[in-house]
Amino acid sequence: MHPDTPHQSAPDPIRSYPRLTDAEATEEARRIIADAYRPMPHMPTAYRDTTPLPAYGSTPPVPQPDHRIVPAWAAGTAVVGIGAGAGCVGIGCGIWLACQGFAAVTLTSVLFITLPIAAIAAVAAAIGSAVRSIKATHTTTHHHYAGPVQQQTNTITAPAYGLIARNRNELRG
Repeated sequence: MHPDTPHQSAPDPIRSYPRLTDAEATEEARRIIADAYRPMPHMPTAYRDTTPLPAYGSTPPVPQPDHRIVPAWAAGTAVVGIGAGAGCVGIGCGIWLACQGFAAVTLTSVLFITLPIAAIAAVAAAIGSAVRSIKATHTTTHHHYAGPVQQQTNTITAPAYGLIARNRNELRG
């Protein structure tokens, strides 16, 4: 308050809560503390339905086709790789057992002897996989249409030359 302003003209301070007596303040403090320390109600985090499932229902069965995650060519290549690895291990163990009588032969030298055999097996597996994929790319697709058909063949030319390429897509029809 300014010293020149009379006391009657000064507004009263705004209070959001009315002034409490000591007994009311103590009771309000006890209520706030009791609310703070009250245990939370237990909320379940999981539920398991134990009712038995019906043996049959009104919904007809739905066919569930078999969708393989791994293509057949990949599984075949894996089998070839496992077979080649097992064969190389077998040949290497055989050579190691045959060379046990020689004092200078170690397991490392036997592994270096079998390395060309493993390389030949890996090349043979790669060639077989390449031949199989080449045979798989030669497929014939037949399209059967019913009704009016409009066939368009568009060629998109997107040249990109140099270290930093700028694409200029041109649609020619």
